[in-house]
Amino acid sequence: MTLTAELKRVKFSTKHNKRITMIFYQLFESESSTYSYLLACEKNKEAVLIDPVLETLNRDQNLINTLGLKLKYTIETHVHADHITSASRLKEIFHCKNLVSINSKVKCADVYLKENDVIVFGEEKLIVLETPGHTHSCICLKNDSMIFTGDLIFIRGTGRTDFQEGNAHKMYKNIHEKIFSLPDQTRIYPGHDYKGIPFTTVELEKKFNPRINLNISENEFVEIMSNLNLSFPKKIKESVPANLNCGKLEIQ
Repeated sequence: MTLTAELKRVKFSTKHNKRITMIFYQLFESESSTYSYLLACEKNKEAVLIDPVLETLNRDQNLINTLGLKLKYTIETHVHADHITSASRLKEIFHCKNLVSINSKVKCADVYLKENDVIVFGEEKLIVLETPGHTHSCICLKNDSMIFTGDLIFIRGTGRTDFQEGNAHKMYKNIHEKIFSLPDQTRIYPGHDYKGIPFTTVELEKKFNPRINLNISENEFVEIMSNLNLSFPKKIKESVPANLNCGKLEIQ
């Protein structure tokens, strides 16, 4: 499997001290406070777009074209309830493939991802981690010193667990075993931001996340999550069916 992504040019250091330049864009959609991520190989311009949003289709299309990228894949971290994906439209435009979790119940995807799958784009790669909790089909995507966590863990918060087969016990386990086990300086890039902060680190969330820092037990976390009393996302009734159909809206 091969992937590519692009945004702004950022240099990352690997554990072997090799310098890697990757094109990387963190893109924001204000209505649902969603982050999309455009990643690309500097050498051959192959790109991936993580969690694209329908409302920002024109922006993303223009950026990809302006940068001269070859969009190879769109990747969904889960079936979203607060916005509709632009995956089907991007496939029409760029002839890219749509990647989702094997547990997502999405029937129209091109590739179904499972634990430890490697998505390669040019000389870059993303490693798939299955991380159910927010929904049963959530995945995270790891690239060297960074990880894209979708709605598993946010900056000083977490995704909710009260619909789409969410499970607070699974969320606690996956955050501790698959996120908090990473090196402390690993950068966490979440699926949403409500605090005006672009990223965090494993170390900061282990210390300061009020829901799930290292001083909070599993039972305490489950109790916190069961008492959030959040209203459902405004677009859940249209978003979930559309996203199960790769973002294609039903004709009325």
